[in-house]
Amino acid sequence: MINAIGFVLGFTIVFVALGAAAGTFGRFIRDHQTALNIAGGSFLILAGLNYMNIIKLNFLNNTKKINVKIKTFTFFSSILFGFLFSFAWTPCVGSFLSSALMMAATQGESSKGILHLLFYSLGLGIPFILSAVLIDSLKGAFHFIKKHYSIINKICGLLLIIIGLFMMFGFFNTLLSFFSF
Repeated sequence: MINAIGFVLGFTIVFVALGAAAGTFGRFIRDHQTALNIAGGSFLILAGLNYMNIIKLNFLNNTKKINVKIKTFTFFSSILFGFLFSFAWTPCVGSFLSSALMMAATQGESSKGILHLLFYSLGLGIPFILSAVLIDSLKGAFHFIKKHYSIINKICGLLLIIIGLFMMFGFFNTLLSFFSF
């Protein structure tokens, strides 16, 4: 449990820093928000099509592996592992992180970017922590996910396409205004 929290803390640090940077950068691109929405939405649509295996985008599908041999994990080595995980794990740094960063960038404030990516990290991290606590009782759920992985990817891809269309046509900003912090 402690190592799972360290792992989540490690990738949260990176994602929150990226959110702050995206939010700060967003201040400078507010004048070009329409172009950003079209470009970001187009990217999300392509990423969604990739998730659905309709097209192949190799840069989203590649994973780099580093062989590190750690005999026992400590809280601090788990933080380091989470930190490295945030850079190396393709699903994390791929489509969904890109959409979270696009959302943060369109807000135009580093504090809002930090909040967006903090919630993104919590959404990713809570299942890791729950899995660490409930590992034995979740074996059936993991089997279900593994068995239906293709369908889950198609649903995720469809969600990315919908968000991409919302971004392209300006509906996403309207939707975000209802949930603004």
